[in-house]
Order: sequence, then C-alpha cells, then structure tokens
Amino acid sequence: MDDAPRRKHQPIRVWCMPEEKARIEANARNAGLSVSRYLRNVGMGYKIEGVIDANLVRQLAKINGDQGRLGGLLKLWLTNSEKLGGQDPEYLRRLIHGVLDRIISMQSALLRLVSDSPPKI
Repeated sequence: MDDAPRRKHQPIRVWCMPEEKARIEANARNAGLSVSRYLRNVGMGYKIEGVIDANLVRQLAKINGDQGRLGGLLKLWLTNSEKLGGQDPEYLRRLIHGVLDRIISMQSALLRLVSDSPPKI
C-alpha cells in the first residue's frame, strides 16, 4: 500500500440528490466520521459503528448525578443518627423508603434510556 496521504491520491466523485447528500452527511456525523471516511468505509464493506448520541450522554449524566445525590443523602441519614435524634422514627423510615424507591425508579430510567436508544446509523 502507498504511504502517501490519501488526499494526494485520486478522489471519487459521487453524484447524488440534495436529500441524499444530507442523509449521507448526517450518517457520517452520527458515526463520528468525515463524509470521505464514511463513504470509503461503506464502499470497502467495513461495519460502521455509531458514536454515542450526545443528548443521550447528557441525559444519562443527569440521572447519574441524581443517583449520586440521593445516595449521598441516604448515606448521611444512615450514618449521622445523632443529627437525626429528634426526628420521628416512623417519618424517617418513610423518608428513607421514599429515597430508595426514587433510586430504583432512576435505575429503571437509566435502563430505559440505554435500551431504547439504538445506534443512529
């Protein structure tokens, strides 16, 4: 194989309609590739792997942060009983169960986000 950069070699021109061009560019962007590399990889029969959707990552990070805050709050309640000495034990039990339920629902939301988001290729 030639060691010269690809841009020093002959390009292949592809005639397409504006809608096709836009779709190819979107597919390349979703795969995290330049249009040239995307088309070359498709033409060579390589499997195109999509990159993680940035919006999905933001949603997962937010839920993960919420999980961390709830876990920290739960840990505080369970380890600092002297600060909670004046609280009604039944109220604390309901509060802790509510936090545990919220953690479980957030875990379910994480799983839904991950399983409902197929690659965009």
